[in-house]
Amino acid sequence: MARLPIVEYPDPRLKKVARPVHVFDARLRQLVADMAETMYAAPGIGLAATQVDVHERVIVIDVSETKDQLRVFINPEILWASEETTLCEEGCLSVPGIYEEVRRPARVGVKAQNEDGETFTLECDGMLAVCVQHEMDHLAGKVFVEYLSALKQDRIKTKLKKRKAREAA
Repeated sequence: MARLPIVEYPDPRLKKVARPVHVFDARLRQLVADMAETMYAAPGIGLAATQVDVHERVIVIDVSETKDQLRVFINPEILWASEETTLCEEGCLSVPGIYEEVRRPARVGVKAQNEDGETFTLECDGMLAVCVQHEMDHLAGKVFVEYLSALKQDRIKTKLKKRKAREAA
């Protein structure tokens, strides 16, 4: 396994729309393993392939306290979303150190495939529902800060540029 470099906002590669996965092979299983290692090391609770500059519809998530319940979603689709919404503070490995509240459906039904290409459906609520929607946004080329006002987006970009400049110095 290998830790993969995480693409950081506002890198234009985060805008790429991910392609569906058609081949379920050793390369895909290695990608999933590398993404899981990268997510756990970051540390994070979710990672989309887009964030590691692989533009395929692959997501890994683990919202458990014990970090031993990895879920893999390949070619995920939201089948339904509740009318009820929830406001949740979100962060993102591609937007390090930034946390903002985002309103999303409280529950979603998801259809996806596992690493072997087997299809499954799952009803998600709580943090899992938020995380699935957040990571699926990445596959569509959208980062959570895009739900915020233009002013907040500009402030976040400035903050991240300043941090990078300090780190480079």
